[in-house]
Amino acid sequence: MTEEVQKETRTDIEIEGMTCSACANRVEQGLNKLEGVSEATVNFAVEKATVNYNSEEVGMKDFIDKIEDLGYDVPVERVDFKVNGMTCSACVTRVEKGLNELAGVLHATVNFAVEKATIEYLPGEISKSGLSAKIEDLGYEVDKLGDDSNEDREQKRRSKEERRQLNLFIIAAIGSLPFFTMMFLKFTGQNIPDILENIFLQFVISTIIQTVVGWQYYKDSYYALKNKSANMSVLIATGTTAAYLYSVANTFILEGHVFYDTAVMIFALIGLGKLLEARAKGRTSEAIRKLFDLQANTARIIEDGEEKEIPIEDVQAGDIIMVKPGEKIPVDGVVKEGHSAVDESMLTGESIPVEKEAGDEVIGATLNKNGALKFEATKVGADTALSQIIQMVEEAQGSKAPIQRVADKVSGIFVPIVVGIAIITFIGWYTTTGDLTLSILNMTAVLVIACPCSLGLATPTAIMVGTGKGAENGILFKGGQHLEKAHKIETIVFDKTGTITKGEPEVTDIINIADFSDEELLKYAAIVEKGSEHPLALAIMEYVKELEIKPEDPDAFEAIPGHGVRAEHNGEEILFGNQKLMNDNNIDISSLKEASHKLETEGKTAMLIAIDKELVGVIAVADTVKETSAQAIEELQEMGIETVMLTGDNERTAKAIAKEVGIERVVAEVLPEDKADQIKKLKEGDKVVAMVGDGINDAPALATADIGLAIGTGTDVAIEAADITLMRGDLISVATGIRLSKKTMKKIKQNLFWAFFYNIVGIPIAAFGFLVPAMAAGAMAFSSISVVSNSLLLKRYNPRTS
Repeated sequence: MTEEVQKETRTDIEIEGMTCSACANRVEQGLNKLEGVSEATVNFAVEKATVNYNSEEVGMKDFIDKIEDLGYDVPVERVDFKVNGMTCSACVTRVEKGLNELAGVLHATVNFAVEKATIEYLPGEISKSGLSAKIEDLGYEVDKLGDDSNEDREQKRRSKEERRQLNLFIIAAIGSLPFFTMMFLKFTGQNIPDILENIFLQFVISTIIQTVVGWQYYKDSYYALKNKSANMSVLIATGTTAAYLYSVANTFILEGHVFYDTAVMIFALIGLGKLLEARAKGRTSEAIRKLFDLQANTARIIEDGEEKEIPIEDVQAGDIIMVKPGEKIPVDGVVKEGHSAVDESMLTGESIPVEKEAGDEVIGATLNKNGALKFEATKVGADTALSQIIQMVEEAQGSKAPIQRVADKVSGIFVPIVVGIAIITFIGWYTTTGDLTLSILNMTAVLVIACPCSLGLATPTAIMVGTGKGAENGILFKGGQHLEKAHKIETIVFDKTGTITKGEPEVTDIINIADFSDEELLKYAAIVEKGSEHPLALAIMEYVKELEIKPEDPDAFEAIPGHGVRAEHNGEEILFGNQKLMNDNNIDISSLKEASHKLETEGKTAMLIAIDKELVGVIAVADTVKETSAQAIEELQEMGIETVMLTGDNERTAKAIAKEVGIERVVAEVLPEDKADQIKKLKEGDKVVAMVGDGINDAPALATADIGLAIGTGTDVAIEAADITLMRGDLISVATGIRLSKKTMKKIKQNLFWAFFYNIVGIPIAAFGFLVPAMAAGAMAFSSISVVSNSLLLKRYNPRTS
């Protein structure tokens, strides 16, 4: 009986209304309890949930229902499309079914009579262009209604939250103005106007602020308590309500002191803190906005022989696009006509423009410099390289680092403990003094000064800035856990070809012992290498192309990993590869053994060629070392990190290259399938081992290492298997990434220290009566701002020079 493998789905859901890390914990726990959810994490700083789930057991509607039941909102948008080409109700069913199957679509209905599709969807999961593309893919036409998919929705959402907090702060500030004026006049010894001391006026002002500004805290507290948890809102609501109700009682029933000013000023100061916090949090995601700004807004497509300018979101794969000098290339594609130099520094960090001609790939958002190019779009929308980079950075910023678990655990029990301390404070003061007013004030101060927000923001804000800073420097971290772990690296293993070297080898030497010419020898080598994608094979093919030698196709071809290649042509067997290949086939190599040895000690790869079991020559290929490799190795060794070269090349060549860049430990002649085993050996003794590679054969080793770093100019498979992608293709980025990790971790530890220190010191000070509630509210607001501001200092850090 076979067990059916269930495919897991991953989705990101934006959440509105969370006020502190306790809210994030509550949502996280609620989502994790749903049947079919394997893992859910909620990041308070980016206000987003990431859920891994089995789509056959649970779906998006379940997540939204759960989040809303917990008292928070999920932003949902609605769009109408005019759909042309439907001929019957079967078309309606087809479009509805296709749309409802899309990830991020909550509900889609199609009206045949008015030819309109109405769709409710999650803007963070799918864009309007994605919806219209689906309809067109089903065979119908869509009237374009505009699309905001290229806009930074995150920024729009944060701006909306900033405006909301600003409005609430203004209301609270206006309400607190009479109380501040009264305090100032009292402090300076001036007469206070009777109207300011009128307790009925104070009651009216306080009531307005308590209901209008305090509503968000009451609402949040209701849902928190309903779901048997507590958060910052519970503390604020409890403290201000106690002060307000006691004052109301003394206004209309009892005759005692009122402190309406306490509740009003608490809301004003906390409101100011929330406003500044919202603005600071917005700045932590500036890296994403900068990436969005790189995109072109329009594309010039060629349709029926004429140029037509359209929004970039309307470009379809297969469209022919014209790009003139000085314009941005709108999407990824392949050049069909023209010749130009393209500035790809936004992607690779390489300042020298890259020559492009027919057959070459171009990447969206890069800059066409001096010639016109006509190219076919191959990747559009979310599939472009830039979109993939943006997605990777967004996922990293939304992920949780392991160190955050400490703060999450504390946040989960923090509020109940504070409430308990506040009750003890009230009882203690009332028992010893009998002063109800003083007891309530001190209890309120304890409730207000406690700040779970600073604990919740300590890690994610630093991770957001750190991953954003990495993106600016061409280093893409797949998640916060990798940014955290990078600073622990003890050993770094480097692949040779394409990693330490340029991966573009050239033919340097030809030694011919056959009875035919060098051109014939090269022709045999080219025949056998014609079917290979190995960098050494490409060097041979490039060389024969320059000599205008045109090799025929082999009759049969076989690649022998780690050894070489075998081919048959016109009845002859051709072997081309290393000494192992020759030895395995019982071919005498003694006549060229010394010459091969000499070439290899020079750092060249000597490839032996045999025809029908007889050795006929050797062709040497050299791959030059990248200009920055030696500097990068030196920087890593200065950090105390061990460097190792792991390569399938022969030992002499590998050692020559290693010596050139300063690596002492070399593991050579390793087959691709054995690279992962070598990484496992290095990891023995709990060593944290990183692997840097760029090829398909490096993917298993990258996945086995504690941290896998893929050269971004390498293969998609290597990038997918790695934890960190180095877009610039130079090894300086390895040292840069580690320094950035160390600096980010330092910020996180500083943040956590101050967050814990603030609460450990602040709560007792308030409990012992040394803080009035208004001062406590100010201190509480300052704690969150200080944590976010400390994280923002990372933006000034230059990891490439520090």
